[in-house]
Amino acid sequence: MASTRAARALKPLTLALLVSQAAIVVTGGAVRLTGSGLGCPTWPECTPGSYLPVENQIEGTFHSWIEFGNRLLTFVLVIFALATLIAVFRAGRKDLRVLAAGQFLGIFGQGVLGGITVLTNLNPLSVASHFLLSTILIAAATSLHSRRSEPAVKAGVQAGLSNYSKAHVTWSTIVIILGTIVTASGPHAGDIDAPRLDIRIQDTARMHSVSVIILMLLTIAFYMRKDLSALTKHRIRLFFVISLAQGALGYIQYHLGVPELLVGLHLLGTTLVWIGAWRIWLSVQFSAKEMAQ
Repeated sequence: MASTRAARALKPLTLALLVSQAAIVVTGGAVRLTGSGLGCPTWPECTPGSYLPVENQIEGTFHSWIEFGNRLLTFVLVIFALATLIAVFRAGRKDLRVLAAGQFLGIFGQGVLGGITVLTNLNPLSVASHFLLSTILIAAATSLHSRRSEPAVKAGVQAGLSNYSKAHVTWSTIVIILGTIVTASGPHAGDIDAPRLDIRIQDTARMHSVSVIILMLLTIAFYMRKDLSALTKHRIRLFFVISLAQGALGYIQYHLGVPELLVGLHLLGTTLVWIGAWRIWLSVQFSAKEMAQ
């Protein structure tokens, strides 16, 4: 009975975990876009001698509470990750144990990396690494949620289709990495004194936009294959629409001087694009009833 309840609990728990992993990326972006990256100038304390923001901090109370609030969200993630891990063990889902444990350990890794980011005064490479680790955790959370009902098995697809799906998700990864380079050379550093990459944003934006165009062409070619399942075709269509909207938003925000609100929406779009790309890969590589939902 307990194992049955635990199995049923996996659906809401894995969904909550996935949404939380995506949400903390967006809230982390809000910290950077409001210039609150050093609102808590030390780690693990917020300010020397206190884990909480204190009045009259040099960084300003507003920025301190913005950064502190984002740190608090980590505890929400820990709760969902721990609950998911317990449910996986109680449900007897040995196939999900590594993914669930990886979520729990990865969140602590994020905490350490976040501390390094603060202690290096928001070094852009540390900030980018912080985000890229989130993409790994989001992919794993997406896999957990997709495989929540029953163990997935290798789909036994042709090598050509398998390689195509791998190429698609790999190029999606490259697009996201190039996007972090644009951010690292752009104006929204998280703090006025934070270092920037010594690369012109015009050059990084051009590289990123070319990579997006290639991704869109690759997606169209992928969709034209005749050996795709109906599920994969549906997910590719959804991915294409989200990516097209994301590309248009990126173009608009660049020509408007990267206003904070549009940058935040673009960051949300990046998260959705990545989830979409990973779900396409899952639909090709694995076969399970849950994959059809």
